[in-house]
Amino acid sequence: MRANRCPQPAPRWPTLRTLQTRMLQLRTLQRASVLLLITALAVACNTTEVPVYTTQFPAFGTAVDLSIVGIQRERAEAAATDVEHDLLFFDRALYRDSSGRMLRMNERLASGEPFAAPPSLLPLLTHSQALFQLSEGLFNPALGRFTRLWGLDHARPQSNPPPSQAAIDALLAVQPRMDDLYLDGIQLQSDNPAVQLDFDPVATAYAMDAAIDALRAQAVRSALINIGGDVRAIGSRSGRAWRLPVPRASGTGVIGIVDVSGDISLFTASTKHRNFVYQGKVYHSVIDPRTGRPADDVASVTVLYEGDALTAAAAANALMIAGAEDWPRIAGRMGIRYALLIDNLGRLQMTPAMAQLIELLDTKAEQIIRVPEEDEPITTP
Repeated sequence: MRANRCPQPAPRWPTLRTLQTRMLQLRTLQRASVLLLITALAVACNTTEVPVYTTQFPAFGTAVDLSIVGIQRERAEAAATDVEHDLLFFDRALYRDSSGRMLRMNERLASGEPFAAPPSLLPLLTHSQALFQLSEGLFNPALGRFTRLWGLDHARPQSNPPPSQAAIDALLAVQPRMDDLYLDGIQLQSDNPAVQLDFDPVATAYAMDAAIDALRAQAVRSALINIGGDVRAIGSRSGRAWRLPVPRASGTGVIGIVDVSGDISLFTASTKHRNFVYQGKVYHSVIDPRTGRPADDVASVTVLYEGDALTAAAAANALMIAGAEDWPRIAGRMGIRYALLIDNLGRLQMTPAMAQLIELLDTKAEQIIRVPEEDEPITTP
């Protein structure tokens, strides 16, 4: 016996309104899918590593490390070649052991007669005179006769006895200073025959500034130049801060790290730069113009400056000469916010801005916070 079947309803075809609604839903879904795909591609592009080109070449008696960020390799290679040429040019022009140009310029200055200064060095001369005034004469590239007197005019000075006090006093009596130079257009002369220019403490800084200017002219927005631990940088490394090591006073190892980006320069002056040892005492090339002797109560000074390397290098030398007591006043005059001084007792004297920025690896050293233009230190445990 057959079971009775229920009658099946007649098929219902969708109405025109229903079809339109479904088509609208499909288009909305398609648009959402396209937007999702575009978003995914954008995220993938943003997370793709920005190209970083790195190279190394010799200049100024050491290795130069160069990083260029964010441009195609062919352009980066061409820009790096230009930087190398620029640095080698200033190596020959300024580096003490090889510069016939500086030798000739000093001979002409001693004559007292005006002469045409090399155009490539005119910004260095004018900026150095301004820094001489800001530092109250502590940064004084006119002291070349003192470095020669001490035998510090070579990359590897000999371990000879220091000069006599009489010889030092004879040079102090004539006081060679940067304001003994007179620049009229490109005509340069001096009325003090004791003036002998020695730009060794800032030669690499000036060269790096010129190289960064050249990179900017080629639309490079992020780059870093490192010469012997001194750094000139612009921009960032693929959107991340540059991590820069701050050297120990011994010249070996790192005492801290600073994370920075933008237009910055990091320079260190220390007793380890161009020195010799005689009877157990270190004699170095950071000469105090007030005494004619190497600065003697500071082991090193590191300056981070938001701007040109020449100012950073000059300030590091000036603060080292100013010494453990007076450096905050000179820092204030020179507009230095970030400075770390390591005195002969191993204490870390810092500006508040540097104390906040630096990641110290040696947390056991005594820290003293010194505010520029103020005398009262704040000692921290």
